[in-house]
Amino acid sequence: MLVLTKKTGYGLIAMAHLAALDGDRVSSAREIAESSGVPAGLLMNVMKELCSAGYVESVRGAHGGYRLARRPGDITLAELVEVVEGPPRLVECVTDQAGERECTCELMARCPIADPVHRVHRKLNDLLKKVTLAEIVDPSKGVLSESSSGHMAE
Repeated sequence: MLVLTKKTGYGLIAMAHLAALDGDRVSSAREIAESSGVPAGLLMNVMKELCSAGYVESVRGAHGGYRLARRPGDITLAELVEVVEGPPRLVECVTDQAGERECTCELMARCPIADPVHRVHRKLNDLLKKVTLAEIVDPSKGVLSESSSGHMAE
């Protein structure tokens, strides 16, 4: 089963919360945690990672907190997952680094599913690169919207 970790989920919740703020408003990690019901301690750690990666800015002071450093439409799900967890991998034998495939699996040379699984991995990564934070905040836009036939839009 392919599952995002709680840490990634909390990061997405925080980013969606910040994307919904008006203007230059900021929100503290504690405010985000309380409004969404996630553990404040873990959320604070995730916010530090997002801040050091340049996705959020920290505003100091009595009325400080966090705000997005980039527009929601310019932040992809692939980027957020990578900041929090590292590059997404469908299977252990996929270690795509800048287009290079390295495999440590001893079965790779004769594995009957390696090529199809690697193709699925690439398609999954391509989809994650198309989904933006703006779409997570408003799923009716872009890749996540459903067409009238009930299928996800391409």
